[in-house]
Amino acid sequence: MSEPTVSKSSQRPWPAAALEALTRGFRDLSVYERFEHAVILVVTALIILIVASGTWHLAVAVGSLLFSDALQPANQTVFQAVFGMIFTVIIALEFKHSLLITLARQESVVRLRSIVLIAMLAMVRKFIILDLGEASVGELYALSAAILALGAVYWLVSDKERAAS
Repeated sequence: MSEPTVSKSSQRPWPAAALEALTRGFRDLSVYERFEHAVILVVTALIILIVASGTWHLAVAVGSLLFSDALQPANQTVFQAVFGMIFTVIIALEFKHSLLITLARQESVVRLRSIVLIAMLAMVRKFIILDLGEASVGELYALSAAILALGAVYWLVSDKERAAS
């Protein structure tokens, strides 16, 4: 069996060393920055619970579909529902990831590019679960325009970040 990882700087087990580094960085923040970080930690913990619950429900749904032989390749409705659930979990994971990056980089706000990416993922999920037989032409145009606009914003923000670095 392997031993727990030990930080070379303090020769303490990694959880203690990580906690010490976190509190050392936390002391250097202003009161409002501490509040922001505390909120990000709470929201991250809640998202972790949501992702765990969503993953559990997804596994149960897929398991029940497999064991009841309801998962037929020709049944588009079932595939739309399953992939909609998968994208919901992916969106939550991306949101958690963007919050953790904000926390690690000690930034005060979530980056616009992350927000636009999450919005694009939500639009892709909407396209996947959309029933084309029931969708109106106006709804399809609106969704298409929204994804094009989000793509343009994402490109502009990424281009601006590349030019700045």
